[in-house]
Order: sequence, then structure tokens, then C-alpha cells
Amino acid sequence: MWTPRNLKLSTCSTTARRCYSTVFDVEFGQQKISDEMEMCSLKVLELEGSPSRVLLRLMGDRGCTLGHLVDLLQTMGHTEALQCVKPPGIQILIQPQSVAIIVGHNLRLSCCAVGKAGVQFQWFKTKEEVHNSSSPDLVISPVQLTDAGFYICRVNCGDSFEFSQWAQVDVLNVATSCGLGSHSLEGRLKVVIQPQGQRLLVGDSLQLECGAVGRPIPRYQWHRNGVPLHFPEASKRRLTIPYLLLEHHGKYRCEIRINNERTWTNEVDVLVDDVFAFGAGASELILNSNQEPPYATDKVALLIGNLSYRNHPQLKAPMVDVYDLTNLLRQLNFKVVSLLDLTESEMRNAVDEFLLLLHKGVYGLLYYAGHGYENYGNSFMVPVDAPNPYHSANCLCVQSILKLMQEKETGLNVFLLDMCRKRNIHDDTTPNILLRVTANIVFGYATCQDAEAFELSSSGFTNGVFVKFLKKRLLEDEKITVLLDRVAEDMGQFDATKGKQALEIRSSLSERRALTDPVLPGDSSDMALAHNRQWAKAHELPESMSLDFDCGAQIKLGFAAEFSNVLVIYTHIVKKPEDMFFCQAHVTNFSPDLDVDPKEMNRETPEETGIYLLSSSLPQHCLYTRLSSLQKLRDQLGFTVCLQGSFKAMDELVDWTTDVNIGKPLIARLDLYRTMRRNSCLQTCPMPHSPCHSPGAEHLHHHIHHPHPQDLLSPHCSSPYLDVCEPLQGAVGGSGCVSSMLYDNCSFSHYGCTSSDSPGRASIPIETTDDINELQTVFINSLQFHHQ
Repeated sequence: MWTPRNLKLSTCSTTARRCYSTVFDVEFGQQKISDEMEMCSLKVLELEGSPSRVLLRLMGDRGCTLGHLVDLLQTMGHTEALQCVKPPGIQILIQPQSVAIIVGHNLRLSCCAVGKAGVQFQWFKTKEEVHNSSSPDLVISPVQLTDAGFYICRVNCGDSFEFSQWAQVDVLNVATSCGLGSHSLEGRLKVVIQPQGQRLLVGDSLQLECGAVGRPIPRYQWHRNGVPLHFPEASKRRLTIPYLLLEHHGKYRCEIRINNERTWTNEVDVLVDDVFAFGAGASELILNSNQEPPYATDKVALLIGNLSYRNHPQLKAPMVDVYDLTNLLRQLNFKVVSLLDLTESEMRNAVDEFLLLLHKGVYGLLYYAGHGYENYGNSFMVPVDAPNPYHSANCLCVQSILKLMQEKETGLNVFLLDMCRKRNIHDDTTPNILLRVTANIVFGYATCQDAEAFELSSSGFTNGVFVKFLKKRLLEDEKITVLLDRVAEDMGQFDATKGKQALEIRSSLSERRALTDPVLPGDSSDMALAHNRQWAKAHELPESMSLDFDCGAQIKLGFAAEFSNVLVIYTHIVKKPEDMFFCQAHVTNFSPDLDVDPKEMNRETPEETGIYLLSSSLPQHCLYTRLSSLQKLRDQLGFTVCLQGSFKAMDELVDWTTDVNIGKPLIARLDLYRTMRRNSCLQTCPMPHSPCHSPGAEHLHHHIHHPHPQDLLSPHCSSPYLDVCEPLQGAVGGSGCVSSMLYDNCSFSHYGCTSSDSPGRASIPIETTDDINELQTVFINSLQFHHQ
């Protein structure tokens, strides 16, 4: 309902009474109207009071229509308010969007408008009218380089007209061998032109070109040696430096953005030689320049965060950690797969798919956050369905995965393990894993041997201690071991965990390998290329769609990915009939494999359904539904879209439904739910049962000693939580007695210890800070241990 804030009824009471009585005098009488007008006028004396708001509410309660309100405002001569209430003759509902597209694909620009009568459309390119362009959609098929430019639509309605916004069309000339279909480019940000490294002389002209497709048109920002360039050419697709100097030597790459989505091109070297250097020392210069910098044939990362454990304390930080690292690694051109809450079989199958992408020269990175332990130098990752107590038969051995990665002749193997490394007293298994001697292995342990790894667990979602400092350094162009050394130094300055958690680095790296190294595809086999295409296919989002209902309403069904196994569905009303005053679309009838809670579906804000990390990137004024654990989906994902509406002449809601099938979205296409898989990561680690599945309860009964409940905790792990206090809001200063009352509200929890206490999931997220000093100020003074 519109509320004219500047309409002060107390200053024009005579006119208002006359107009108000014109509408309601017959029914209610002059005395009652006078009393109500006085009541409205007195609202100006109240804090946040609004006479006009009260008047509008009274008129609405008595069935006043918009026409009555217009008549009232016209009688009062309130022209400014009339402009707000009266709709214009022509309303443009959907503006054409700028787009970057490849030569030979189909171009579509859309403009949707309504008017008092029928509307007609005219499309123009700059000042020239486009022939045969009288429909709301301008389609050019196939698009050519000459079609690039600026377009605008004129909407005509009788004698009046309105112009849409300008839309820029950028057409890229890309070889068809890139393998991108037109259907896969709509609305997606994809880099299709990569810059090429060059070696030039001082005084030469440098031209670097990149290109991406997507809608709206991408924005570009060139960087040299990790620092953004600040001159006009640096924000265009083509970077031109007309006269090179020695200072222009370095590594170049371009940051490309569409709204909140961001990606990077490959990093290339620009070598600038001094023309006077070619003389007596020319041979030395040439010799040094022939040393080929390290590169990767591809970059692949698997990120697993386990937090919703069935038989062990729940965690929070893995979700935030995996999300932040996913965004950072994608900037480094890694093919990232991020998964939450995997069972044992799902973890093994995910690792199998990860191994299929590895071949000669590939950089492989595995990050794990969750419960874990270490026995006899072997690290074990604990799935969410692990029993209590768990054994090596229920977990994944990291060294077994490394052995299989070595067989792929990878260029770099990086393991970042954000978990506890305490010894598991319930597991006496000693896996016999023989690793090759290779100079390309890096282990980054979040904590030292026989120690815990902590997470900051307060009233919302924050990073664990390891990722808190790792994400500040991850994009640095440094050898990976140097980068981790700096992270270790940063963690060492954090008083909250000093003496309790310290980063440990183990490496056999002999070359200067960095996560920022460029990708130069090698001569991969057809099998490797097929696996790459399958992996990329399994991470494509379903296309958004428009659904038309018999009542004349139209809704948009959109999709977003929070993680590789978490899909967000949102519904938005595009248009509805004029006589329909309420309209809402929601989704229902999902597969039982997904175990969707109806209470967390079709919410008006993303946070209400558990979408905390992606909420700022989603469109507003929608209903949101979050589908997690897509890896459990056995069949195609089908559901029902239900439209509910009510008309002015009816009191009851009317339902319209339509069924939608989006196939297997994201990671569901890899069928990670299957229990009978290769399980190759298990075959290298001898276990007391079949490599295809874990033993059942009856099997464990004969092979596992059942301890007394009080022995379930390791003596070295007697305190499962490192309690921390947050200051009371609104308090100035503090005292020891106040702080001691708050110890149970916030805690540091660690990964890997078994406890009966499971901290509940916070319902309201908090903003995490990147300022270490600020974080210390909040938490350090109240740090203390609680012994059980």
C-alpha cells in the first residue's frame, strides 16, 4: 500500500474532511467521520506517527479502491502524490540486458512492456532501425562480428512512447574448437579467450587480449604481478601498452566479473628485454631466458567439509571454510568440487572421481575439514556416518589417496588437512602403504602431530583457525611451501591458539611450484578429455525457466549452486492478471532421497532456509528452497510448482500446479550414492573386511573391543571444547564475574574428539572479520579450558 509521507492531514483538515465525507458520509455519518479525522490528525503527535498512514488504513478497511484514493487526492489538489499513485501510460517491466556472445551463436534481447492499450516495439542499433524487429524479442541468428554495438527498444502506445535502457552487445571471434554450445552460455560467465605470453623489446607495443561470455556483459580488470593496473586500457578486454619499458616485465592476468560472480584468466609472462643488453652478455641472457617456468597441464581441487555428524559432535566451520576456499581456488583456475556431509561410501566415490581427472602434469589439491585422527604416521578422515568409536575401516586414509595420485604422474600433490591429529586409541591397525619417492608432495596440517585443530564457534558462522589465516595468503604468487610458511607465522601470532595449535608443513617439493602457475594443456589422452567433459557436465546448473499458468500468471524458476551438492531453487512472479490481488508460487513434492524439511522450504529470505553464504548473490523478492545432499539423488529430480492466487471477486485461494523435471543437477550425475564402486582409495590400504563396503554391526562385534563409556575419550583429549566468552552487548568495560557467566555461549571446538555434547546450529549468522587484532580483542581475554 502506498503511503504519502508528506501528506499532513492536520494542515488541510477541512479539505480532507470534505473529500473523506464524500466517500463515506452516506454510510457512516458526519459525526463519526469527524471523530476519525481528528484521530488521524492526532497521530502527528506520536513518535513515528503518520496521519496519512492511518487514513489509508481506514479507507482500506472499508473497501476503498485505488480509484477512490485518486479522487480524494485530486479533490485535495495533491499533485505530487497523484504522480506516485497513477501508473504511467507505458510501463517497461523487463529491460534488455547487455551480453557478450560468440560468433555464430544466437543473440536474443528482450523487452517486456505494458500500456493502457496494445503496445508496439521498435528496435534500433545506435540510430538505425533494425529491420523486421517489431516483437518484444530481438533475435539475430547467427550473430556476426558486425552485429556488435549498442541496442535500444522503443515502446509505442497510441501517441505516447518510452525508450528502454541501452544494451551493449559484444561479439567475440572464437574458434569453434572450444567446444561450447550456445545453450551453455546463456547467463553463465565463461572465459573463452585466454591471453598469450609474449617476449618483446623495450619500445615495442604490448597487446594482450582476453574475452568472456555471459549476461550481463562482463567487466574486466587487468593485473600485473597480482596488483591491479590503474589506467583506462586496464579495464578493457584488450590491454594495450604502446611503448614498453623494463618495468612492464611481469606476470599478467585479467579479473572478469558479472555481478557477484568472478573468475580469472590464465596468468601469462610478458618478458621485456633491453635492446642494449644484446652484446657481450647476450649468450647469458638467452641462456637464462630459455629456462621454462613451471606450469600445470590442469588444476583440480576436491574440497570436503563434514559437519553434520550422526554419532559425534557437530561442527560449523567446515561449511564456511569450504565455501571461502572454493571461491579463492577458482580464481587460480582450479576446477573445484566442493562437497558437504559425505558418508564413507560417498567420500570414497568422490575421491575416485577426483582421481580420474588426474594425469601427467596436473596439479591436484585435496582439502578436508572435519573430524580426523592420525595413527603411526597415517592420517584418517572421518565420514559423517562413522560409528562411535570409529576405526580405520570406517575412515579414509590420506596416504592411500596419495599413493594413487603418484601413479598418475601428477605435477603437484597438495593436501590441506584441517582436522585433529590425536592418536585413536580404539584403532590398532597399521596400514602398510609404500609411497614412491617423488619431489612434488606438500602436506599442510592445520595442527601438529598428536594435537587438536580448533574452530571459532560463536553465535554464527566463522572460519576455522587454519582457513582464517590461509585465505589471506592463498592468492599470493609464491612457492606453495613459502606460502604455507607465512600462514604458519601468522597463526603463531594468534594468542587464542598459541601453544595449542600450530601449522605443520611436510614437503618433498624441489621445484618452485605455486598454485598461481599457469595452465598449459598437454597432449592428454582421449580418456582424460572425456573425464574432464563428464566432470564439467556434472557441475552445470539447470537452465532457468519461465512457467505460464492458465490463469495468465507467469513465474520464473531459477537455480543457484551453494556447493557442488547443494542446490538453491527460487521462484519469482513475473506477471499476474490485473484482477488477481494475491499470487505466490512455491515448490513441493521432492524426492524422498533428499530428505527436505518442509519447514525450511519456500521461505521469503535465503537465511530462513539455511542459505547464509550465497544470500547476497540471489535475486530479491522470491521464495527460496535449499536442497542439500544431492549426491544421494538416485533418479532425476522432479518436483511440483504450485501457484496460489486469489481474485477480488473471490475469498478462497485457487491452486494451479505444473510438474517440472530438471534431470540430475550438479554432482548428482556422478551417482556418488552407489555403494559398489571401485573404492580404489581403499585397495591400497589393507583392511579387515571387503574393500567394497564397511563391516556391519555384527562384524564389528567380533573384532572390536567395546570400551566403557567413560573411556570413549582419549586421555589426551579430555576437553572437547575450548570455551571462549563474548562481551555482553551494550556493556562498557567488564569484570571477571560478568565474563564467567558467558562461558557457555561461545566456544572453540576442535575436530576429531568424541563427545556426547553436540553444539546446536546457530539460527542467525554473523559477519566474519578479516582483522586479526579485532578478533583477538573479542575472544582472547576470556579464553579458558573446561575440564571434564
